[in-house]
Amino acid sequence: MKPIRKSRNKSRDDNRRIPSLTPSPGTLGEGGGEGLRLSPLLAFAAHPDDIEFACGGIITLESRAGRAVHFAICSQGESASHGTPAVRRREATSAAKILGATAEFVKLDGDAHLELRTTHAIALARIIRRIKPAIVLAPTTVQNQHPDHWRLGTLVRDAARLARYGGVPELKSLPSHSISQLLFYASTCEAEPKDATPLLVDVSDPTIMDIWKRCMEVHKTQTSARKYVDLQFARARARGLGAGVEYAIALFSTDPLLFNDLSAISRGARGF
Repeated sequence: MKPIRKSRNKSRDDNRRIPSLTPSPGTLGEGGGEGLRLSPLLAFAAHPDDIEFACGGIITLESRAGRAVHFAICSQGESASHGTPAVRRREATSAAKILGATAEFVKLDGDAHLELRTTHAIALARIIRRIKPAIVLAPTTVQNQHPDHWRLGTLVRDAARLARYGGVPELKSLPSHSISQLLFYASTCEAEPKDATPLLVDVSDPTIMDIWKRCMEVHKTQTSARKYVDLQFARARARGLGAGVEYAIALFSTDPLLFNDLSAISRGARGF
């Protein structure tokens, strides 16, 4: 694995200190204004290791910036070839702590059995209303990947809508909530949408990379079977080199991104 090195480009280092998902002071919290607490980030996963492998570096950036991060893990990896549900549950809980996140396990249909059901979307919408996140992360809906991944991404997309509808009878015990942005992560290259421009988050800081590596290595049942750490670092390295930084992780949006002004855009990846 290529050693992680500090960038010698001062302008790149200065920009890197700004967490890419963290808004400008005028958009902090629910009411805006400098000093207010950042609204939470809620990440959904089909399996115990999905978030850590796909976007653990981004989670680290956000939690270190002061944002509360919560994982909703929708199986215990019951159908995996390696590791028991009990062990994988412990691994996921430990990894979340390393990233500065909390985690809960959601009972739906189980690993490799997830189906698209309205009741599931309502259950996930209930979590959104309870956590009240500004940003929600979910697996992409590209079908050339584990079927649980794209199905969960579809369910989360539907849940984000249901969470804001005041008349859903099953959700009336909690106030409606509108998220600010739904972003999708890809666990593999095949899961990346080919028709969407990625949002690249610079995770080159050696401290961020070290924490990301540690949280992935906690999933020993999986990393002992395949070189998942090397795989994710290689993907981030390729994305980073293409953008002129050391490492970057891609997220994807199916909706236009809205900015208050152009100062919120740190830099372009092309490097004109």
